Amino acid sequence: MLRIAIVDDHQIVRAGFREMLADELGFEFPFEAASGEEALQGLREHETDVLLLDLSLPGQSGVDVLRAARQRYDKLRILVLSGFPEERYALAMIRNGADGYLCKDCTREDLINAIRTVAQGRRYLSPRTAELLAETLAGGASGAAHDKLSDRELQVFLRLARGESVSDIAGVLSLSVKTVSTYRTRLLEKLGVASNAELATYALRHGLILE
Repeated sequence: MLRIAIVDDHQIVRAGFREMLADELGFEFPFEAASGEEALQGLREHETDVLLLDLSLPGQSGVDVLRAARQRYDKLRILVLSGFPEERYALAMIRNGADGYLCKDCTREDLINAIRTVAQGRRYLSPRTAELLAETLAGGASGAAHDKLSDRELQVFLRLARGESVSDIAGVLSLSVKTVSTYRTRLLEKLGVASNAELATYALRHGLILE
């Protein structure tokens, strides 16, 4: 049996994915989670093969869960299922350890194919993600600056863009205030902006956070 966990803060979305997969032989669902904290607790308590992970979660975000799970569970395969189109996050998520990226409006066939692909230890690239990757590799498109951020830089960036303070971020991510300040300075340089307000503007312009 392939053990699949579903992480999304909307119960109706979790139910929808579970219904899409219900008739597929060989799938079982050890747990569901509505937050990042619940997801990490579920992984501690249940053997899981594939994690279906939303990015927009209350508390610890999908980016936080991705980073923590990658550090703790070598055999876990992580498929990001997001409401954001591939242009926004796909390359950044795959670069930082996701095994695949799929939009939530995918078909049942695409979802099952993606799950089976990552379960076999391979990367799943949707046609659009593959196109974006090919453009970047061919030099036809340099890619957005945030695509090149590390997982920790992306964590700090998204929290700063949502208006969280350096001290609050330090507490949530178990880092020192000095370390978070260093990340902030690095982000300003990498993204070519001069303030937290401009970080937020960048995130909104690229559709990384909602207004």
